[in-house]
This record gives sequence, C-alpha cells and structure tokens, in this order.
Amino acid sequence: MKILVCITHVPDTTSKIQFTADNTKFDSTGVQYIIGPYDDYALARAVELRDQASGKLTVLNVGEADSEPTLRKALAIGADDAIRVNAAPKDSFFVAQQIAHYAKEGSYDLILMGRESIDFNGGMVHGMVGELLGMPSFSPVMKLDVDGSMVKMSREIEGGKELLEASLPLIAGCQEPIAEWKIPNMRGIMSARTKPLNVVEPVSQETQAEASKYSLPPAKGAVKLVDKDNVAELVKLLKNEAKVL
Repeated sequence: MKILVCITHVPDTTSKIQFTADNTKFDSTGVQYIIGPYDDYALARAVELRDQASGKLTVLNVGEADSEPTLRKALAIGADDAIRVNAAPKDSFFVAQQIAHYAKEGSYDLILMGRESIDFNGGMVHGMVGELLGMPSFSPVMKLDVDGSMVKMSREIEGGKELLEASLPLIAGCQEPIAEWKIPNMRGIMSARTKPLNVVEPVSQETQAEASKYSLPPAKGAVKLVDKDNVAELVKLLKNEAKVL
C-alpha cells in the first residue's frame, strides 16, 4: 500500500504573532514552526498502517526552503521519503492543485492529512483534492482501519459519530483520537538525514483567494473577581459586559 501524508508547516501555538507592512504580511521573525497538530495525527496513523501492510509512506509539503526541517521531522517520525513543492502555500486551491498533481503521479492508495491547518483553519484542502482526483474524501476522521481494499472509518458529526465504509483509494482529513502523536527517537533522527527529500516545482500558479489584511484579536481585559455569594452581580456582569446571557 502506498500512502501519502500531506503536512503543513505552521507557527507553534505558543508563538507570538505579529504582522508587518500595514498588517498585510505575516512577520515570521522569531517564530518557531511545527508540523500542523492535525497532520501529526494523520502521520502517526499512516506510520502504523504502513508498518501493518509493509507499504511505503511519503510525506508532502507545499512550502519554501524553510519548511525542510519540518519535513525532516516527519521523516524522523517514520516516513520513507518526502516531497517539497517549492512554493509558498498561497491559498487552499493552490495547495490542493499541487497535492493532486503529485498524488496522481504517485498513484497512492491512501491520502491522509489533517482536518485543517492551524494557521488559516480553512479545512478545505482535502475536499478540493478529492474533487480534482475524482476520489472520495472524508473529514473529520477519528478512526481509520484498512482491511484489504476496504476502509472502515469513524467520522465526527454534529451530536455524535458516523461509521463509514469505503474502498481505496480515498482521502481522509484526520483528527484525534485516530492515533497518538509519535516523538522521533534518536535512530529516527539519524536516519532522517539520509532519507530522500525531493524538491519539485509547482505545476500551477493559479489561486482563488488572497488575504488583503490581517488583524490580531482584541486584547484580553482585566479579570474581575466576584464574591461567590453575590450571584446577582455575576449575572449582571455576564449579561452586560461579557454579553453571554
């Protein structure tokens, strides 16, 4: 079985976010980057499936040269090889086009990725890739098992879970608890240095959207402490200031 895992190169959730050029560009100065947390779940499950089926696992990222340490980490976790599409991820459609092109060339049986990235939280790429490839796409998938050519999945829906069966090939946008995150060990880190990391050029520059301006969320206000016996004051604050009632 050939598995492709698409990963994002995103700021760590603890990073302080700033913008430059009149809030039109992201300032990456001092920002630590990581594999997208949802992609980490997809990668962890893919490693398990690859080991069970004695298959091959490739990771792909659409990003510039600064994303290579993120790909090397994915190789250290257990991927066999990596592909970096040499372009900034301009929008969801642009990224989906790149994934679809190289996925078609590689004839993968299973394509996994996170349910969404944690920078823009679009959650659209898996569906777009499915449309471009003519493959079924499912998200958010919390459990995924492969038996021959059949895949059994559990998907989160409003108010519960949905149990699904589909045949390979397919695409899944993953989330917890599909697998536990894997931490690279020393052997994995050492072997990642010599695993193939192929850089390819984008197949298209077409985009569908462009961010015109960014803004930070409002600063948090001061904490107000209310005596546990003063229920009336608490209700008043929740209604008039917090506006949650």
